[in-house]
Amino acid sequence: MYKKEPKGCRVICTDEFGPLEIRPYAGTCWAPIKKPQRLPATYTRPHGVRHLLAGYDLKSDKLFGIIRRRKRSKEFLSFLKIIRRRYPHERRLIIILDNFSPHKHKKVFQWCRKNSVWLVFTATNASWMNRIEAHFGSVHYFVLKNSYPANHRELEQSIKEHLKWRNENRHNQFLKKIKF
Repeated sequence: MYKKEPKGCRVICTDEFGPLEIRPYAGTCWAPIKKPQRLPATYTRPHGVRHLLAGYDLKSDKLFGIIRRRKRSKEFLSFLKIIRRRYPHERRLIIILDNFSPHKHKKVFQWCRKNSVWLVFTATNASWMNRIEAHFGSVHYFVLKNSYPANHRELEQSIKEHLKWRNENRHNQFLKKIKF
């Protein structure tokens, strides 16, 4: 399926990235000599966490995603509906995903049957087989590393900006050589 899509189908790889917290993320940066940037040693988590539900369209080589407070079957089903609305003219959508329990909920299967969506699960403990996993390294490297977002809105905006930038620069050969 990765090399050649079935005719009349669109293959989308999906997964969740997170938890995303409002906390200092360690990393490297340029700093004046003898004036390193310091991260606070202690912090609290009064804001809760968020999760990025992301999709990777193999044909167009584009990433997209939404941020949610939780990652239950309810949120996953709403993400599938967003994907379906994104590709209304495709006869069938093939979604590649891992064996996370919210993906296997009865309501998810019922909705998929009615809306021409096929779920293809990767082997247990082999989420690396899902092509979207490789893109989460760049989210961590370019968005989270050496950051301390003030709130979830700022963190979500940074992730959206990165996804937009990545999609605009997806053909850059230099970026394909970077190892995270």
